[in-house]
Amino acid sequence: MEQIDGSKIKVIIGLGNPGVKYVCTRHNIGFLVLDELADMFGGKFRTKDNMELAEINIGGKKILLIKPQTFMNNSGQVIPFLNKQGIKPENILVVHDELELPFGKLNFKFGGSAKGHNGLRSIISACGPDYLRLRFGIGRPEDRISVGDYVLQPFTETDLEVESGIKDTAIMIEDFLKS
Repeated sequence: MEQIDGSKIKVIIGLGNPGVKYVCTRHNIGFLVLDELADMFGGKFRTKDNMELAEINIGGKKILLIKPQTFMNNSGQVIPFLNKQGIKPENILVVHDELELPFGKLNFKFGGSAKGHNGLRSIISACGPDYLRLRFGIGRPEDRISVGDYVLQPFTETDLEVESGIKDTAIMIEDFLKS
């Protein structure tokens, strides 16, 4: 397995769904983390084709933030743009929600399968599995609701827990990229 190395990262893709309806849902944690990074480092998102882009500088290093404006299942549609920029999969960090981790738990993972996550499946289809992921735990549904309904529901955790988790994630990414 390849060594996880923050110095290689040039692009961070946050997974989510576009539109007001999905803003504070579990599936949009990737968008929320990128919004926090943009706020922390003075980035301003602009729309280009099927994505929102912002540039930030962390520790003297330019990082491109991307929020695909397709729905989750088509997140990989941003990869051709990155290919034109000379960005390779090993230069990408994808931030996404993770059912298999308790709420707020974070875990870096390089490569592997999509494990049922359609946003990851779309990216893997576009560029292969060899990119870095930051998995943000959202836990599994306790009720008998479908996973699809669960990830599209607003957070039930307190606003403070969610905000704290997002800020902690952004700080973790900053530290990782500086290492």
